[in-house]
Amino acid sequence: MDAILPLLTDPAAWAALATLIAMEVVLGIDNLIFISILTNKLPEDQRERARRIGIGLALVLRLLLLGTIAVIVQLTEPLFELFGHGFSWRDLILIAGGFFLVWKSTKEIHHNVDPDPGPDMFDRSAVGMSFASAIGQILVLDLVFSIDSIITAVGMTDDVPIMVAAVIVAVGVMLLAANPLANFIHNNPTLVMLALGFLLMIGMALIAEGFGAHVPKAYIYAAMAFSSFVEVLNMMSRRARKRRAQAQRGGAAQPHR
Repeated sequence: MDAILPLLTDPAAWAALATLIAMEVVLGIDNLIFISILTNKLPEDQRERARRIGIGLALVLRLLLLGTIAVIVQLTEPLFELFGHGFSWRDLILIAGGFFLVWKSTKEIHHNVDPDPGPDMFDRSAVGMSFASAIGQILVLDLVFSIDSIITAVGMTDDVPIMVAAVIVAVGVMLLAANPLANFIHNNPTLVMLALGFLLMIGMALIAEGFGAHVPKAYIYAAMAFSSFVEVLNMMSRRARKRRAQAQRGGAAQPHR
């Protein structure tokens, strides 16, 4: 408590908190898109529970990682060098997480384009997805995004209470946005392909980051925002055409007097 009270009256601490909250919310978008797409494949009565568990696990992981922050900082220390680049545990985790996202996105795109594929590397033994499988996959990505999030936060402030507060607020925002976002994606099928494209891009960015090629996240989110804006315009155009077609059919159905 003695360490927290001075922070409450420090304008710099409040500025750091606001910046961290904004950063955590933005970084959480990646995680939220993945959770939305994955849980939408579950039976309808399991979706909301899976989202809450997935986001709850994200909060638990982030708080646990903050409790071992000294170990997390050491994850950036190089373990070995290859092709002139020193690879750390963080790099290896980002690369593994990136490949998982690329594989998962490619698999989902494949099945969206060809809903009845033949026996190939993307063939599924079951038609649907089990609840445990969904939670397991969410947990894997939660771990990757949590480590990246905490390491980024450590570079912005040394005060653990500020990091904890930012994580709790950001995860609370994710919890509030989870159902509306998942329902919006579910009700607009064209957005599924766009969201999968986002995940594919994020996976490639994680791999590049792991190999030492830093991709500014501002570029990624700007591309996502622009693509989303274009798709919203397309959705508005499709709805306008549908309304006009319905109005024309209604006018043609009226008898002439």
